[in-house]
Parts: sequence; C-alpha cells; structure tokens
Amino acid sequence: MNRTFVAGAALTMLGLVGYGIGVVAPYPGRAFSVTGVMIGLTLAAVGSDFGRGEGQ
Repeated sequence: MNRTFVAGAALTMLGLVGYGIGVVAPYPGRAFSVTGVMIGLTLAAVGSDFGRGEGQ
C-alpha cells in the first residue's frame, strides 16, 4: 500500500466522521471537515495504484 493513499483514506474517513458529528451537534470549525474530505479524496486518488499496468 502507498502511504499517500493510506493518508488520503484516513483523512477522508476523519472528514466524514467530523461532518456527521457536525450535522448532529454544530461546533466551531466544522466546515473544515468538508475540506478534509476533498483533500483526502484527492490524496487517495493520486496515491492509488488502481488502473496502472504491471510494469509502470
């Protein structure tokens, strides 16, 4: 596994949890959870090996 992919997946999960908590109980800075999801998805996409050939 690639560290970039793992970091992106972890940031996406944390962002989703933060968003879910923010829906139930508003807290300061909850908008950053959406930013965390966007950055996490980007990192996961950049760090993934999906779709690459064997020798690339």
